[in-house]
Amino acid sequence: MTETDPTAGPIRGVVHAVCVSDGGVPKRRVPAGEVVADGLTADRQAHPRFHGGPERAVCLLGLDVVEALAAEGHPIGPGAVGENLTLAGVPWDRVVVGTRFLFAGGVELEVASWAVPCKQIAGAFSDGDSSRLHAERHPGRARAYARVLRPGTVREGEAVEVLAPA
Repeated sequence: MTETDPTAGPIRGVVHAVCVSDGGVPKRRVPAGEVVADGLTADRQAHPRFHGGPERAVCLLGLDVVEALAAEGHPIGPGAVGENLTLAGVPWDRVVVGTRFLFAGGVELEVASWAVPCKQIAGAFSDGDSSRLHAERHPGRARAYARVLRPGTVREGEAVEVLAPA
């Protein structure tokens, strides 16, 4: 995110994983995904009442969160908790609603809300407690839902610039 200090540059990260599924979790890694207004074209949600749509089009999570949970002994990896994009090099505790992600290939996303953890992702936790990803209980560890500001293709390994809310 660009800070108020003009000498501080924007945060730059990289797409560590692009993940999709035919509904449910875990989502499987793919080399690239076509992003449209409602999400990734190859992705489906098992419960569209709670997931997907224009305001929950793409689910994001920082690789730092995944790695911290894995270090605690949880069987988690990219896509295990339903995220479409796992981003490396982005300090997830600095992401807030309104944060924008500008991908090198042209896609632009904006965080619209936090994803509420549910029982469907319990398998990614050694004790089944998915509340470790609850935004209010564990700030800086929640999955983010993003709206699509500019569609296109996102690729694994692609650079991403992170900007603070306007």
